[in-house]
Amino acid sequence: MNFDKNTTIGFVLLMALLFGYIFVTNKQQAALMVEKHKQDSIAKIAQLKQSKKSQPIVADSTPLIKKDSTPVSVWNNNTTPEQLQVIETELLKITFTNKGGYPKSIELKKHKGHNGQPVILGEKNHLLSYPVLNDKNETVSTADVVFTLQPSAASNDSFQYVSYVMQDPSGKKIEHRYQIPQHDYMIDWSIRIEKVNSLVAGQSLNLRWNITTGQQERDLKYEKGQSNIGFFENNAYDFNAAGTGDSKELGSQTKWIGVKQQFFNTTLIAPNEFSKVQTEWAVPGEEADSLHEVMKVNSTLSFNTGGASEITIPLKMYYGPNDFKALQKYELGLENHVQLGYGIFAFVKYINRMMVMPVFNFLHNNIGSLGIVILLLTFFIRLIISPLTYTSYLSGAKMKVLRPEIDELKKKYGDDQQTFSMEQMKLFRQAGVNPLGGCIPALLQIPIFFALYSFFNATLSLRGESFLWSHDLSGYDSIATLPFSIPWYGDHVSLFTITATLTSLLISVYNTQMTPQQDNPVFKYMIYIFPLMLLFIFNSLPSALTWYYTVSNLVTLLLQLIIQKFIINEAKIHAKIQENRKKPVTQSKWQQKLEQMQQTNQKLQEMKKKGK
Repeated sequence: MNFDKNTTIGFVLLMALLFGYIFVTNKQQAALMVEKHKQDSIAKIAQLKQSKKSQPIVADSTPLIKKDSTPVSVWNNNTTPEQLQVIETELLKITFTNKGGYPKSIELKKHKGHNGQPVILGEKNHLLSYPVLNDKNETVSTADVVFTLQPSAASNDSFQYVSYVMQDPSGKKIEHRYQIPQHDYMIDWSIRIEKVNSLVAGQSLNLRWNITTGQQERDLKYEKGQSNIGFFENNAYDFNAAGTGDSKELGSQTKWIGVKQQFFNTTLIAPNEFSKVQTEWAVPGEEADSLHEVMKVNSTLSFNTGGASEITIPLKMYYGPNDFKALQKYELGLENHVQLGYGIFAFVKYINRMMVMPVFNFLHNNIGSLGIVILLLTFFIRLIISPLTYTSYLSGAKMKVLRPEIDELKKKYGDDQQTFSMEQMKLFRQAGVNPLGGCIPALLQIPIFFALYSFFNATLSLRGESFLWSHDLSGYDSIATLPFSIPWYGDHVSLFTITATLTSLLISVYNTQMTPQQDNPVFKYMIYIFPLMLLFIFNSLPSALTWYYTVSNLVTLLLQLIIQKFIINEAKIHAKIQENRKKPVTQSKWQQKLEQMQQTNQKLQEMKKKGK
C-alpha cells in the first residue's frame, strides 16, 4: 500500500475508531464502596461458607406438628433452623433452603472458574423473596418464612420435581414448585398462592431478586467491563453496561431481565410478562477486589394479582453459560446475552452470525486445536477480503507512478495549495485514478476487525482452551508478571500482543521502503505510532484476538510481496494511465461541485490578495 496523505488519513481514522470502540466497550471507572458494604459482604460470605461446611440436611417432608397436634407457627422463624436440600442433575447442583423455599446457590458442574473451582452462580447473597402478611397482619419477607419440603413427585429421566409449601392454621397457603430438567439449564418455577387477599397487600406481588455475581475469569477488571444488565422489553433486547452502577425502570411488557457476565448469565423470565421492573446495580471498586465480586444487583419484579382469591405465577430461571445456540433454542431472545456486536457497531453481529460463527463452528467440529481453527479462520477471512486488498495495492501502485508528476506540480505552484489541489484533482481525473483508492478498502475492513473483536470476547468455546504458551484463549496470554502496573499497559506481558505489534511494524517498515518519503513529519511517523499503540490496546485483550491479528499481519506481508513483485506491473500501469489521459474526461456531480467550490475559493483568495 502506498502511504500517501489520503492513505495515512485512513489509518488515522482506523486508529481513532479502534480507540473509541475499545474505550466504549471496556470503559471502567472506579466505584468507591463504603466500608459498611464491604463488611456486610465479608460477613455474609463467612456465613455461607460456614453453612457449606455442614452436610446438607434433607428437610422432613411431614408437617411441623407438635406432639399435642398444635401446629408450629410457620411465621416463628427464630426457632426453626435453616435446612438445605441439594438436587443434582447432569449439569446442575442446586442447593435449596427451607427459609423462603428457593434455590440459594447453583453450581454449573461442567464449568470451572479461573481458580479451578466449580462455577457457582448465586453463591454470594442470592435472594428470591417477596413480602406477605403474617398471622398478625404484619408484612414479612418469605425469606424469613419456614417452608416445608414436600415428598417428591415421581422423577424421571427428563425431570426432577421439588415442592416447598407454607401453610398456617388459618388456611393461608403458598407453594413454590420447581421442575428441573436433567439435561438443561432452564428451571421452571411456579408460585401458587391461596387466600391471596390475606397474604398479598395492594393487589401486587413484588418479587425481590438480589444477587452478587462472583469472579469467574482471571482478569476481574476485564470481566467487569464485559458484564451488564440485559432485558427483553417490547419484544426487543437492550442492556445497560455495568459501568460503576446505575438503576433502570422497565414497563409492563418486560419478558425477562438477566445479569450477564462475560461467559455466564442468570436470568429470570416471566412468560406472561412482569407488570413492572425496577433494578439497580453497583460495581465494587478496586479497593474491594479481594472480595472477588463483579456486580451487586437488586431488582423488584412486580405481578398484578387482580384481586383473585387464588393465583399461579409461572416463571423460568436460567442459570448457565452464554452459549449462543443453546440460548437461541428457547426462542426468548436470550441469545442476545452473547454480544456479537452492539452500540454503533451493532451491525457487525450479522457478520458474526452469518459468516464468522458458521465457519468457526465448522472448523471447530473437525479440528481439535482452537489455535489452528483461528489460523484457518484467518486464512478464510483474508481470502474473502482479497479483492479489497488487491484494489488497495493497485491504487497505491497508481499513486506511485503519478508521484513524479505530483512533485512537479508542487514545485510549479509552491505555496499556492488551492491551485495545487485543483491541478492534482485534474491529474487524477485524466489518469483515471481514485486518490481514495488506498484508503477506502482499509476502512471497509474495519467492520471485520470489530466483528472479530466482539466474537473472540463472547465465544464460550475459547474459554479454558490452550494454544502454544497461552493457557486460555479467552483471556490474555501472560509470559511474565511485572512487580508494578504500567498505566494503560497493565502488570503483565502478553507475547501474542508483542508478535502482533512487531508484525504491524514490519508492514509499516516494508511500506515506507516501497513508497516515497513524506514531507510532513506527522504523516511520516504516524505509520510507526499506530503499531506501537497496539502494544497498549491489545495487552489485556483475549489471546485469540492477538493470535488472529499476528497471523493476519503475516498474511498481509506475504500478499504484499507476491502482489507487488509478481502481479502488479508498474510499466503496464503507467501505460494504462497514459491511455486513460487520452480519453475524454467525464465528471460526476460530486466532482463538479467539488471543482466549483475549489474555483470559488481560489477567486476569493485572489480578491483578498488584490484588496491587500
